[in-house]
This record gives sequence, C-alpha cells and structure tokens, in this order.
Amino acid sequence: MKRSILSLFILFLGIQVSAQKFFFVDAQYILENSQEYVEAKAELDAASERWQKTIEAKYKSIDEMVRNYEAEKILLTEDMRQKRLDDIKKKEEEVRKYQKEKFGVNGELFKNREEAVKPIQDKIYKEIERIAVAGNYAVVFDRSVSSNVLYANNRYDKTEEVLRKLGIKTENE
Repeated sequence: MKRSILSLFILFLGIQVSAQKFFFVDAQYILENSQEYVEAKAELDAASERWQKTIEAKYKSIDEMVRNYEAEKILLTEDMRQKRLDDIKKKEEEVRKYQKEKFGVNGELFKNREEAVKPIQDKIYKEIERIAVAGNYAVVFDRSVSSNVLYANNRYDKTEEVLRKLGIKTENE
C-alpha cells in the first residue's frame, strides 16, 4: 500500500515537473496599435481606393460605349456593329486584366501589403520569441487567430508586455 502511494506521489511529482509553461498574445491587437502598421495600412488603402476609382471610371466608359452602341445599332452596318461589339469586349477584357493585376491573388495590392506588413509582423514575432526564450516558455498562442480557445485566463496574456517592449502606446495609456 505504501509502495503504491509512493508510486503515485512520484508519478504526480513527475507530471508537475514536466508541465510546460505557456502564454498567449493578441498579435492582431499589437499590429493594429503599431504606428508603422497604421501608416502602411493607410497607404495601402489609399492605393486601393485609387485603383478602384480607375476601375469604376473604366466600367463607366464601357457602359457609355454600350449605351451609344444600343442607340446607334439600327443605323450601323453589320461590320460596324461587330467592330463596336469587339471594341466593347476588348475594353471589358482590359478592365478585368487591370483589376486582376491590382486586386488579384498575386496582384499589386497583395504584394504591397506583404512588403509593408511583413517587416512589422517579423518585429512583433521576434519580440514574442525573445519573451518566450527569456521566460523559458514552451508554447505561445495567438489569441487573435485561435478560434478554438474557448477561455483563457488573462494572467497568461503577454500582449501588453510585448507592446511595452516594442514601445507601442495604446489608446488606454
């Protein structure tokens, strides 16, 4: 009996010794409070808005071409009608190509966002890594992307510490 109690005690002690330390941060909150990120996002939003206005203007021009074609269609020869339709299709293809170049998966907006935001994210992640290594933490969770975290005690939240070490002021300060 004493032996089984002693075995349980040693097993329990072993579990406690091997317990891993962890913490979590809200990387999105840190990013959104970074002045560098706010400025980069403003630049990206401005470029996006300019491109969107250009696209809208091009579509407006195409709509005008279509209205003119419809109004003059009965007066045009078959060759002239076909040429106008071809011109409209060509303009539509140009706009779609431009839209894809700017907003597509590998478009300019995506590339610019990656160029502008990645260095900021890297800086944040390096600081998180420094805190983890210095505190001998085994795991770090990102609360902003982890939708399966149902509850987290704020005692383990190091978001404010990361913000302080990066010199980022929040609205609360």
